[in-house]
Amino acid sequence: MPGPLAGIKVVDLSTVVAGPFATQILAELGAEILKVEGPGGDILRAPGPARSPGMGAAFLNCNRGKDSVVLDLKQEAGRARLDDLVRGADILVHNMRMKAAARLGLDDARLRTINPGLITCAIVGFGQDGPYRDRPAYDDIVQAASGWADLERRAGGEPRYAPTIAADKTASLYVTTAISAALFHRARTGEGQAIEVPMFESMVSFLAVEHLAGLTFRPPLGPSGYARLLSKHRRPYPTRDGHIAVLPYNASHWRAVFSAAGREDWAQEAALGSDAARAAMIDTLYERLAGCLAQDTTEAWLSRLAPLDVPCTRVNRIEDLLDDPHLAATGFFEAIDHPTEGALLATRPPVRFSRTPCGATRPAPPLDSGKP
Repeated sequence: MPGPLAGIKVVDLSTVVAGPFATQILAELGAEILKVEGPGGDILRAPGPARSPGMGAAFLNCNRGKDSVVLDLKQEAGRARLDDLVRGADILVHNMRMKAAARLGLDDARLRTINPGLITCAIVGFGQDGPYRDRPAYDDIVQAASGWADLERRAGGEPRYAPTIAADKTASLYVTTAISAALFHRARTGEGQAIEVPMFESMVSFLAVEHLAGLTFRPPLGPSGYARLLSKHRRPYPTRDGHIAVLPYNASHWRAVFSAAGREDWAQEAALGSDAARAAMIDTLYERLAGCLAQDTTEAWLSRLAPLDVPCTRVNRIEDLLDDPHLAATGFFEAIDHPTEGALLATRPPVRFSRTPCGATRPAPPLDSGKP
């Protein structure tokens, strides 16, 4: 059966991760994606590891299910060919700066004269009604500007970036949500529209959920920051032979852990029964937990805590996930054959639909391999 977005055609002019990851999700949902690349191709093609030039792992991992066509939009012929594609498209996605997009004729007003029902989605660094609108934005810049990098300092370290492309991928999820909503609106009214997804505002919104904290109230009831997440003792804990993640979240969890560690004096403390009291002493509780877990092996603690329904897991490496029994049972990793790159490993979509199964049916395309 086709995916829920079967029949939707997307012209994807985006590069690197924020746009391509979003359009890959749309491809997995059944949309037809034509990736329009400049003569040099998406710059994400270059970083390795790779078997062939222009087919690096990161590119392969966020461009499945697409066709590729090369158009030089600095030339009149390329712009004319793009106009032809727009006439038959439902969605156009790009992550150019808006002035550059306008120079190439990608402003929404002009595109809508070609296709009134078109949905355009511009992924920008900063919202275009603010003073930062013309600034360049990359993932590290947005992590720093949004407050993400500073959270590490507040948790007892130095400011640092997350070791993943957090800002781009967060924006990608906002893109897919916004496009889905615009498609729903068009289905009801026939109207296309322009969507703007700013990375900076998306990341601030993402972080504000818990870290706006006391600043949520006017006047403030306290500082920013969710104390539990910023505790310097919140981390994977050393055991005798490795590390373990344990998250006692309610009173029964804490009592079960301390009892399992032979610390009935801590388990019976009245303060454990109060959410507010536990929050106030969270550093102490985590420090106690670390001391307990250091006394035995990872496997011993997993065997002891899992039957008590205490949230816990071993600390996996990425390599370990390939043999994870749960991921194996759900068929999460799939072996696929690429026409130029040979055998590859891919992930299936994490979401499931009961009536419209989804999944990328084809691997990421070589440059200019799809002819529109």
